[in-house]
Amino acid sequence: MQPTKNEVKKPLNAPKAGKSKGPVQNLEHHLHPEWWKRIFNSMYLKTDGDVVEDSKITESEVDFFSQLINIQDNNSLLDVACGQGRHVIELARRGNYRLSGLDRSRYLIQRAKNISKKNGLTINFKEGDARKLPYPTDSFDFVTILGNSFGYFESSEDDFKILKEIFRILKPQGKLLMDVADGNYLKDNFTPRTWEWIDNKHFVCRERSLASDNERLISREVITHSDKGVIVDQFYAERLYTREGLLNLLSKVGFNATQFHGNISSDSARNQDLGMMETRFILTTVADKQWSPTKQKTEIKNIAVLLGDPTLRDSVKPDGMFDCDDFETINKLKGALGKLDNYKFSFLDNHQNLISDLLKLKGKTDLVFNLCDEGYNNEADKELHIPAILEMMNFPYTGSNPQTLAHCYDKSLVRGIAVEIGVPVADAFVITEDSNFYELNIPFPVIAKPNVGDASFGITQNSVAHNPEQLADAILKLRNQFGSEQPILVEEFLSGSDLTVGIIGNKHNYNVLPIIEEDYSDLPEGLPRICGYEAKWLFDSEYMKTLKSVKANLPQNTEQEIINFSIKLMERLNCRDYCRFDWRLNAQGEPKLLEVNPNPGWCWDGHLAKMANLAGMDYAQMLQSIICAAEARFSVNSNV
Repeated sequence: MQPTKNEVKKPLNAPKAGKSKGPVQNLEHHLHPEWWKRIFNSMYLKTDGDVVEDSKITESEVDFFSQLINIQDNNSLLDVACGQGRHVIELARRGNYRLSGLDRSRYLIQRAKNISKKNGLTINFKEGDARKLPYPTDSFDFVTILGNSFGYFESSEDDFKILKEIFRILKPQGKLLMDVADGNYLKDNFTPRTWEWIDNKHFVCRERSLASDNERLISREVITHSDKGVIVDQFYAERLYTREGLLNLLSKVGFNATQFHGNISSDSARNQDLGMMETRFILTTVADKQWSPTKQKTEIKNIAVLLGDPTLRDSVKPDGMFDCDDFETINKLKGALGKLDNYKFSFLDNHQNLISDLLKLKGKTDLVFNLCDEGYNNEADKELHIPAILEMMNFPYTGSNPQTLAHCYDKSLVRGIAVEIGVPVADAFVITEDSNFYELNIPFPVIAKPNVGDASFGITQNSVAHNPEQLADAILKLRNQFGSEQPILVEEFLSGSDLTVGIIGNKHNYNVLPIIEEDYSDLPEGLPRICGYEAKWLFDSEYMKTLKSVKANLPQNTEQEIINFSIKLMERLNCRDYCRFDWRLNAQGEPKLLEVNPNPGWCWDGHLAKMANLAGMDYAQMLQSIICAAEARFSVNSNV
C-alpha cells in the first residue's frame, strides 16, 4: 500500500526581488539557525503546492494514517507542525473527533482557521512552539507529526524536547504517529542541483549538500519570477534520521512498542523534484506511562469552599431545613478535603454576610470551590447568582458560569439546544400557565415534571401517568406545589435502562467516568421505575430502601454514542470542570437525553461519587480532580 504525504522542507520570508546571493561555495555558512521562523508563508504553499495543496494526496494519506492509529469517535488528536491544517481538516470531515493543530507559522495557522471555519468544522488551531506545547499533561489520545515536519533544529536536543513534550501531553498508552524523511536514502540519493516550473510565471532552482557533521541536508531555493526576476533566495535544513536513530531517541523519551509501517512517497502531479518528500518512513509508537500525579506544590494554595446556608430554609429538603444527614455530608466533605496536601481550605456558608466575607478574602484566595448547589439564600433558581457574584468580584471559581446554569435549569431550553446539535431527546411538550387545554401528541405512559429546577424536586411516583385522568392529577399537584405560572414538561416515559454519565475536566482533557444505571430489581411491583425525589430524599420510602446504582452493561456502540453526545452537550452548553448527564433508553434500546446537570451533586454518596469510585477514585480524589480541572482551565486560559 503506497499512500502519499505532506510537507517538504519549508521556505523563508522572501527577500526583495533581485536580492540573490549569486554563486555560493558552502550552503551551510548561509543557513540561519532559526530559518524555520520565516520560511512557511504563501511562497511555501506555491513551491510545495504539488504535495501540500493536493486534496487527493491528503485524502490518500489520511486513509492510510487513520488505519494505522484506528482513531474512534470522540478521541482527541493533536497534529504538531500542522501547517495549513490539511490533515486534521480532512480528518474532521470524516468523524466526530476532538482535533487540534499547532504550528509556528502565523500565516499557516490563520489559513487553517479560515479553511476550517469556511467548511463549518470545529478544530482548535494554535500558533506555538512544539518544544513547549500549550496543553495540559495527559490530554490527547493521539499526536501526529506529518509531512516530514521533524528535524528542523540545529541540535537534536531540540527534537528530544519536542518528543518529551508530546510524551507529556499524551494520555497513558496514547499513540504518536510520525512521517519522517528516510535519512539513509536521502544521504545517498539526494540531487545536488535541480530546477522546475511551479506555475506559468515562477520557477525554482535548488541546491543541496550535506552539512559538515554529515547529519543534516542543507538546501537552497532560488525562486524566480519570469517578469520580476529573483524574488526569493532562501536556505533551510533537515536532520537525516535513520530508523535506528529515531528509535533510540523515542526510547530515550519513554516511548515503547515502536512500529515501522514501510515507506511512502508523494504522488505529485508535477513530480519533478520531491526533495525531502521523495521517500519517508511511517512509524507509530506508544507513550508507556502512568497517569501523571498531581504536581507537588511548592506553596500552599488557599481554597475558599462555598456552601449552602444551614441557618436558612431550603424548600427542596423534606423538612425545609438542613438536618443531621446534611451536616454529616458536610463533615465528610471537610474530612475528605483535609486529606489533600498543599491546600488550605476555609468554608463560607453565611449567605447574609457572603459578599463581605468574600471581600475579606480578596488577594488571599487562589480559588473558590463553588459547592453551593442550593443556590444563593438556598433558593434553587438563584444557583446562578453565586458564580455571578464571584465573577463580579473577580474570583476564579470551580464549575459552570451563570449562563450555563441558567440554560440547564430550563429543561425545555436544553432539549431545544440538544435537538439543534443532533442529540436525541425524549418526545415531550410544555404546558404553560395559559394552557388549560393541550394536545396530547405522545402516547402513554408519560411523566409530568417541573420544567425548571433540579434535585428531582417535584418528581415522584405520582408524576408517571398511564391515562388522561392520572396526567390531569399530576399536573394539578405540580401547579399546587410550584404555582400555576411555572411551566410543566410532559415527557414520554421511557421503559429502558435509566443511565447517568459523569465527566470531570475540560476540553482536550475530559475524564469520562463509568456509566451507571439504576437497579430497580428490588423495587416493589406497581411502583414506576424512576429515580425521583423519593429515592434521593425520603429515607422511609421504598425507593430509598431498595434502589441502588450499578455499573451499566451496555452495547459498546450505545455506550460510545452516549459519551459522544454528552461531550457534545458539555461543549455546546459550556459546562465546566464537572457535569452529569441523565439518559434513558427507549424500548428499542436507543438513548434519549433527559437532563444536563452542571455543578452536579458533590456529596460522598451521590451519583458522581459512585461513578468516580468505579473509576478507581475515592471521595477525596474526586474532589481534588474537580479542583485540578479548574486550576488547569485557568492556567491554560491565562496562557492564551
